[in-house]
Amino acid sequence: MSSAKPPVNAESVSAFLSANPDFFLKNIKLLHGLKLPHDSGNAVSLIEKQVSVLRDKNVELRNRLTNLVDNARENDVLFDKTRRLVLALLEAEELGDFVDALLYSLDSDFQVQFSSLVIFDDELTGSIGPARIFNQTQASKSFPKLWRLNKSICGQLPREDLRELFPKHIQVIASAAITPLNDGSPIGLLAVANRDPEYYRSSMGTLFLGYIGEIINRCLPRLLSKDIDPLA
Repeated sequence: MSSAKPPVNAESVSAFLSANPDFFLKNIKLLHGLKLPHDSGNAVSLIEKQVSVLRDKNVELRNRLTNLVDNARENDVLFDKTRRLVLALLEAEELGDFVDALLYSLDSDFQVQFSSLVIFDDELTGSIGPARIFNQTQASKSFPKLWRLNKSICGQLPREDLRELFPKHIQVIASAAITPLNDGSPIGLLAVANRDPEYYRSSMGTLFLGYIGEIINRCLPRLLSKDIDPLA
């Protein structure tokens, strides 16, 4: 039966340090958290103040490093999701597959609460899966402020601008982001929305949505021309 370990107290710690005077030299990191005040009465010694400042800077640097590592991990996850989406869009051979891949990724990978894709085309009618199709005349009437949009926008947008994009959810949408789809002329709109009025702020960058819009701009015209039945 093993003997009980002696209790750790001030005396035992003092005895250990006396027997090992180089302990802190071998374990320098332990000094970062120690407070060693100097006997200077009510005044704070210069050394003590310097140690305090260095300790605060050390904590700040650790926090900044942690934030950098967290951001790097988030960026890796975002990159992987974006890569999968771009590959799925590039590999789509049919318009329906393209629409499904886009809206499924926004919903499942990016947890977008509400998404909408509208296509402007004079040859097709109706809808392709969740995406709705408008001819140019319909587009100009249904989206008078948006159908010739030339840059991404976001924030608490006017209800009349969102009504045709989210007809089933217009009552609960509080903020949105919209990017135009353009191939020399307007070919559609991609929009995402959220119940939180601060989720898509007017100052929020639209780099990601604009990037996805650029991919769509390069894929959609090919699929639109392929989807038109020449015998119709």
